Amino acid sequence: MIGTLVAVAVDGGLAFVLVACLTAMMRRIAIRHRLVDQPRSDRVHATATPYLGGVAIAGGTAVAVGAAHPGASRTLAILVAGIAVCLLGLLDDLRRANQALRLATEALAAAGLACAGVHLNLLAGDGAVGTAGDGAVTVAWIVVITNSFNLLDNSDGAAAAIAFASAPVLAVLALAAGQRDAAVLLAALTAGCAGFLVHNWPPAQIFMGDAGSLFLGFVLSSATVLTCDTGDYAHRPLTAVAAALLLLTFVPVVDTWTVLLSRKRAGCRWNQGGTDHLAHRLRALGLRASHTAIVLSASATVAAVLGALAVTGSVPAGGLLAGAVATGATVVLLAQKVAVRRPTLAVPRPRHDLDAAPGARQDPAGVR
Repeated sequence: MIGTLVAVAVDGGLAFVLVACLTAMMRRIAIRHRLVDQPRSDRVHATATPYLGGVAIAGGTAVAVGAAHPGASRTLAILVAGIAVCLLGLLDDLRRANQALRLATEALAAAGLACAGVHLNLLAGDGAVGTAGDGAVTVAWIVVITNSFNLLDNSDGAAAAIAFASAPVLAVLALAAGQRDAAVLLAALTAGCAGFLVHNWPPAQIFMGDAGSLFLGFVLSSATVLTCDTGDYAHRPLTAVAAALLLLTFVPVVDTWTVLLSRKRAGCRWNQGGTDHLAHRLRALGLRASHTAIVLSASATVAAVLGALAVTGSVPAGGLLAGAVATGATVVLLAQKVAVRRPTLAVPRPRHDLDAAPGARQDPAGVR
């Protein structure tokens, strides 16, 4: 066990250094090639900001995990599929990928994981039909949480801080279940988020973009499935699995439902940009961006710990599940009462100046 803990710590340290250095490098590249997120009505930042940080998160995490020699395992499958989703996000950052293509690619990557053995075991006792059903539920859940993290990346430091809070709890669960490779991946992801936060903490010098938010959401949701279906945690009652899945991803889920309800009321598409997320509502209540990131991160930590207690059977899962649903619903409803600028049906401004008129240039002095 001591050797495993040392390996996890060393891997995490490597990931922190790699991501911190790569993020600084990607920031220079983004500014040089004018890959910046311009201020617009559905964003809160006031100056043009580079957004290739997600490449650094995925790249640094992958190199650190590779150095630990994970071998042919379900953890390696998660990492490979996560890199594929990251590349999809990078395409969306650069050229606006088709929404149907995004969802199809995410579903295909999740289906590949299910075929590799990363899936829930809720109906497996019913034979082939049950196995197919488990695979379908797993794919749907991974895709939903992946896009929830994508929506969550809307305020300086928020998405990375929430992942930083949730991943170490999953790492401890993986270690307790004897899943060294999964623990190494989650430790690297935790340290990678810390390395990115060096540059993304308010006021952010760089954004992670879709490449980073999709990577974080995909890897965390997949690792949650793997951890909740490992060793002593396998074949838990449905209430325990549901409570664990909800609580381990509580903040992204609640934020998504807050946005869905808000945009339904406004008559807008669910995936349209807007300043109606939990982070924006906390800011409207008077919190600074850094305080908002801390509150969301702390909430994610508490929820993740409760989720860990549910999956280990340390507390009654039924009560935790009911409490989590009631708390989440209350937060969603109360959030609607906080006045924010809702999305409109207006056409959004270009994401970056590569979409602007030919010959337009970004003044490097205006980039954060």
